[in-house]
Amino acid sequence: MILKNFDHPSESRVFPKGKFELVEIGGMTIGRATYEPGWKWSEHIGAEMGVSKCDVEHVGLVISGRATAAMSDGNIIEMKAGDLFYIPPGHDSWVVGDEPYVSLHFLGAADYATK
Repeated sequence: MILKNFDHPSESRVFPKGKFELVEIGGMTIGRATYEPGWKWSEHIGAEMGVSKCDVEHVGLVISGRATAAMSDGNIIEMKAGDLFYIPPGHDSWVVGDEPYVSLHFLGAADYATK
């Protein structure tokens, strides 16, 4: 048996207005995204990588706050606490409102915010 938590992540990826922490357990890499109000993927991660859209596929759960995900084709969703989400590659995302956004990522965490 193994017990881990995000108080001691395996890795932390820190960027302006946010961080993405990873825990490796049971052959999986699970991520926790924490973004401040005003965070936007294309500005705070994509710009540094030289791309405008996230090319990672995500399956996750929103813990707190709200965020929007927008696909290149114009499809937009707003996620809030308690929502389970699937977001395919080719999207932008940003925090909505004045509350920090926190989500867990069960698919795509290992490749997120890497060059």
